[in-house]
Amino acid sequence: MIESDWPNLPAMFFHWAARKANKPFLWVREDKDWVALTWGETAQRVRHLARGLNALGIQAGDRVALIAENRPEWAIADLAIMAAGAITVPAYTTFTIEDYRHVLANSGAKALILSSNALAQRVMPAADQLSYLQTIIVLEPLKSQTDADVYLWDDVMVRGAAAEDRVEATVAGLGPDDTACLIYTSGTGGVPKAVMQTHRNVMQNGKGARKLLDDDFGLGEEVFLSFLPLTHAYEHSAGLWFPIMLGAQIYYAGGPDTLATEMPEVRPTIMTAVPRLFEMLHKRILQAALRGGGTKAKLFNLALELGTKRYNDPKSLTLKDRALDLVVERLVRRKVRQRFGGRLKAFVSGGAPLNQEVGLFFLALGINLLQGYGQTEAGPVISANPPKRIKVDTVGPPLLGVEVKIAADGEILVRGPNVMAGYWRDPEATDRAIKDGWLYTGDVGEFDADGYLKITDRKRDFIKNSGGEMISPQRIEGYLALEEGIGQVMVYGDKRPYVVALIVPDEELLRQVRSESDAAARAVKLQHEIQARVAKINKILTAPERIRRFAVVEEAFSVANGQMTPTLKIKRHAIRGAYGALLEGLYEKAS
Repeated sequence: MIESDWPNLPAMFFHWAARKANKPFLWVREDKDWVALTWGETAQRVRHLARGLNALGIQAGDRVALIAENRPEWAIADLAIMAAGAITVPAYTTFTIEDYRHVLANSGAKALILSSNALAQRVMPAADQLSYLQTIIVLEPLKSQTDADVYLWDDVMVRGAAAEDRVEATVAGLGPDDTACLIYTSGTGGVPKAVMQTHRNVMQNGKGARKLLDDDFGLGEEVFLSFLPLTHAYEHSAGLWFPIMLGAQIYYAGGPDTLATEMPEVRPTIMTAVPRLFEMLHKRILQAALRGGGTKAKLFNLALELGTKRYNDPKSLTLKDRALDLVVERLVRRKVRQRFGGRLKAFVSGGAPLNQEVGLFFLALGINLLQGYGQTEAGPVISANPPKRIKVDTVGPPLLGVEVKIAADGEILVRGPNVMAGYWRDPEATDRAIKDGWLYTGDVGEFDADGYLKITDRKRDFIKNSGGEMISPQRIEGYLALEEGIGQVMVYGDKRPYVVALIVPDEELLRQVRSESDAAARAVKLQHEIQARVAKINKILTAPERIRRFAVVEEAFSVANGQMTPTLKIKRHAIRGAYGALLEGLYEKAS
């Protein structure tokens, strides 16, 4: 079977599993050692689980929720659900009970695969509200009581091994335009909508990414280190299905805190991540290099200086510059690359805008950092920088097969086989998002002279933090504004690692604290009272939504001061203009 014959995602997997049966595929750390499942072992487990799902009543088109940490079982479950003819519904491990209830109810999930009792504490109160969720498969014995039928993962595998084998026929019957998964993404009102990603959507993204990378440095036996949540559309497509398309190996990282030790061990060739990781790496590398000063710091700064000069204009390097560049290449850049394993072909940054300074920092050190742009509704990747022609102030040209045009008002429109089938059970939202075949992204941009796309603004009023999570500020502001003592709120955090807020106390709270005669004492009491309200609301928010820091401002947002519209909506740009230094100070305090 050649690539053009792949009708769907599991068929693509089984193609490689047959060719690479004894080669390692999925790696996980057990104690101090990395242990692999081969392609053949993985394929057998996928078949058994798919047959087990069918034996438990899962049929074509049924939705199966998947709630687990990144691990081989996540990939096996995703593959098996599709191989059983069903649709995967991933959900974040950080969701609240209400989030889980919405995802399970909205998707109409008939079954649930759950990894741990720790997650069950939030998942089961939601699952028990839904009578049609009949089957729960757990990786460890479930301690919670439930009316649903509960099965151990291993027992389902045994059941599947003995069941009728319909996998081959089921996979053969899946078409490229059938829905493969429902990926939930926040809308402008904060209510998650399910994007119907088809097999074609995900495979088209893989084809575009492969051409982008293969054209510049060639692809071979690739190794990926996966640490972003597989629930995220970016990691699902780029960190799972793209490696499968390449016949690559995937290592599952323990998390951001273990990457520093795992990267030299794994020695990845390609790694997808969000800007927040590169911000952290930038800070750590810089601190280590400049600590103590001396010759080491001077050489590091010289490497950055010459690398930046080469990026801006390669012809500007003098003969002396070239000689010095060879020195810092050996003494500085090579050592930095060794921290990442020594064979990294490219970091790929997506999910949120990358700070240009961070991008240039890595390029100056001889590390390919490719910024891309996308949305869950578009597979998710729309464009990306090619490795040998990187422009840090852009998100690169559109991928193979993706059409992009700029509307009259500057909005970026996208068309192609990567664009979603629509929003699940929401035809009105689908019609608003896709018109005449074009996906309206809500982002504003322009093309430069080389056909590279630049993102200049965002039409839709939500926050995308540096970790790639989409956050509705209105949702957070709505919760806080209902609290006694809080009058108005503006949440801030676009392209930032966490969310902060400006909070205006209500008149009653201001009246209470004004009884304090000392101004400093009044400020402390006001801060304390607001902190108690914020802490209360943080308990019902997801981790990315929680307010990490806030500032209290006593002047209300109003029409008179230009910070509210006549219909009493806050004008974010005006408030940011008035309180920019104060907002930035909330991040400086944490650094």
